[in-house]
Amino acid sequence: MKKLLTLFVSSLFAVAAFAGEYPDISIKELDAAIKAGKVTVIDVMGSKSYAKGHVPGAINFAEAGNDLGKSLPSDKDALIVAYCGGPKCQAYKSGAAAAEKLGYTNVKHLTAGISGWVKAGMKTEAAK
Repeated sequence: MKKLLTLFVSSLFAVAAFAGEYPDISIKELDAAIKAGKVTVIDVMGSKSYAKGHVPGAINFAEAGNDLGKSLPSDKDALIVAYCGGPKCQAYKSGAAAAEKLGYTNVKHLTAGISGWVKAGMKTEAAK
């Protein structure tokens, strides 16, 4: 029983550590960063969803693929924000990890995702 309890507690810590891999950014903070021109946003929803509507100025991760670095700023400390569908969606991790692999150190996650962005009354833009 003691081993089982230890395993359970260890699992909880592992899940908590993994869940906090990228710090969250609020909708309000992201909106302010966009207006100030101080953020690069990565949409990890896929090209069809991206075409329908995405956070203004967001990069289509599915389209950027291996050339993501060409769309990111040269400053490796620049704010990079990845998002996907909403709070339960984990797809954002692929975009965040790709930026991190390219050496970016200030990578965050919009936990609310596109669903929260829209629900908060924020504007989206369709693909051109």
